[in-house]
Amino acid sequence: MENVISSVYERIKSNVGRVIVGKEETVDMLIVTLLCGGHLLLEDVPGTGKTMLIKSLAASVGCDFKRIQFTPDLLPSDITGVNFFNMKKSEFEFVPGPIFANIVLADEINRATPKTQSGLLECMEEAQATIDGKTYPLAAPFMVIATQNPVESMGTFPLPEAQMDRFLMKGSMDYPTHAESVDILARFDKSSPLATLESVVSADELVEAIRALPEVYICRELMGYISSLVEATRSYPRVVLGVSPRGALALMKASKGYAAIAGRNYVTPDDIKRAAQPVLAHRLTLENSLRIRRGAAAEIIDDILSKTTVPTEAIFEARA
Repeated sequence: MENVISSVYERIKSNVGRVIVGKEETVDMLIVTLLCGGHLLLEDVPGTGKTMLIKSLAASVGCDFKRIQFTPDLLPSDITGVNFFNMKKSEFEFVPGPIFANIVLADEINRATPKTQSGLLECMEEAQATIDGKTYPLAAPFMVIATQNPVESMGTFPLPEAQMDRFLMKGSMDYPTHAESVDILARFDKSSPLATLESVVSADELVEAIRALPEVYICRELMGYISSLVEATRSYPRVVLGVSPRGALALMKASKGYAAIAGRNYVTPDDIKRAAQPVLAHRLTLENSLRIRRGAAAEIIDDILSKTTVPTEAIFEARA
C-alpha cells in the first residue's frame, strides 16, 4: 500500500519541482490533498505562482483539467452545465460545464457571488452535480483547487463558513527567498518549463493510491488526540465557532496522507501536528476584531497544539 502512494507522491513532486522553485511544504500539501480526495484553497497575493503550481500538478497527472475564471457575472450553470433545446432533434440536451473534469481550478473564487459559489457545494462534498432535477456523477479522481487574493476586498464576496468547510486544507505560496527568486529568473529565462512538462502518473494509478490511503493505521489514542484538538477550538477565547466533526475527519484523513508520503503505514502525533494548521485554521470563525488580522487563526491552532497533551510513543506503532 505505502509503495503505491510513495511512488505516486515522489513522481508528482519531482515533476512539479521542474517548474516550481522551493515551496516544498505547499507542494506536499497539494499532493496530500489530492491523495485524500479532498479540495484545496490557496490564498495569496497575485504573482506568487498559485496558478503555475496548479497547472504543474495538472500536467503531471493523466487527468482532465479545466479552469474557471470566477467573475461577478458568472452563473451556477456556467460551472455545472445547462440543458438546451436542440431544434433539430426536438429535445433537450445536456451540455456539461467545466466542473466535469478531474482537476478543476476555481480562479479567484471570491470574485463570484454567493449564489455562484454555492454551485460548487454539492460537487465538492458529494462528487456529483444536480441540474434540472437530474443528478450526474463526477469522474474520479475529482479535485477542486481554488485561489483567492486576501488583500483586495473591492468587488469580492467572502466565502461563507459552509463553503470554507468543504476545503480539506488551506495554504499559501508566500514570497520566495532571495536565492529562490534568482533560481526562478534563471529557470524562466528562455522559456517556461511548464510547456514541456509531461504526465508521470496515470489516472488509474492515482485512483489506486487514493483508495489505498484509508488503510494507513491510526490508533484510538491518536483519534482521541485529534478530538481534543478539535474540542479545544470550540471553547477557545474569541472564537465564535469552532471546528465541526467534519473538520475532525478531515484532520484524520490529512494526517494519514502525511504519514503515507513519509513512507509509513501508520500515523504519528507529528503527522497530526503537521496537518493541524492547514486543516483547522480556516474552519475557525473568529470575533470581528480578529478577522481582519492575517494569521490570527493559525496562531490559535499553534497555541492549542502547544497546550494539548500528546500521546506517548508506545501507543501509535503500526499493527503487526
